[in-house]
Amino acid sequence: MRFVKVALIPVLAIVLFALGCGPSSPPETAAVEEVEVKEPTPKPTEKIDEESKPEETAKIEQPVSPKPKPKVEDTTPMVTMETSKGTIKIELDGEKAPETVENFLQYVTEGFYDGMIFHRAIKGFMIQGGGFDANMNEKRTRDTIKNESTNGLKNERGTIAMARRPDPHSASAQFFINHATSPFLDRDQSQDGWGYCVFGRVTEGMDVVDEIAEVSTTTRNGHSDVPEVAVVIKSVTQVE
Repeated sequence: MRFVKVALIPVLAIVLFALGCGPSSPPETAAVEEVEVKEPTPKPTEKIDEESKPEETAKIEQPVSPKPKPKVEDTTPMVTMETSKGTIKIELDGEKAPETVENFLQYVTEGFYDGMIFHRAIKGFMIQGGGFDANMNEKRTRDTIKNESTNGLKNERGTIAMARRPDPHSASAQFFINHATSPFLDRDQSQDGWGYCVFGRVTEGMDVVDEIAEVSTTTRNGHSDVPEVAVVIKSVTQVE
């Protein structure tokens, strides 16, 4: 009889374990997916890179006829940006960022930005535009320009700066308006030693910038932080 009782112990233990009476296993650890960080208060490693060109994005052919030259005689030219959310007026700093301002005004004069969208909107960070139309088609640009981030202008709330890829001198047409002050985007605090070139400041319409920054966003065609309802740049014109 003793042998029978001893022999039943392992069997009983198995039965109890199967019924949940055995030691519980630790809860499964939640998977941590590595994603691009785009928080309301961005980490110092976050970039304002121009979006990488999708492999099969349709191109919008540009007219080949000669383009009028922008008016850059004034060192502080003004532009008016009409958007589907309202009007934004921007004063450019042609004295501290002459090449950047001339480049931006050339796109303005050509009507390049008309019909484009703000394709990234991050509350507490920035709104970015000048690269895609409402169908997320990318528009052909001219050559890239020199990074003039040595000009001393800071990425403060309400300033406009050029977006770029990791190459410091890769800016072309895309720009962003700072929704908040971001010192880590300045040359003296940037990780790559260059930062992002500021070339102007919003003088009227920060309420419009605030509204754009607060829209609901989604992921579209591989791009994140895209407004669910397109925020269209109807036109950008230089004030006479």
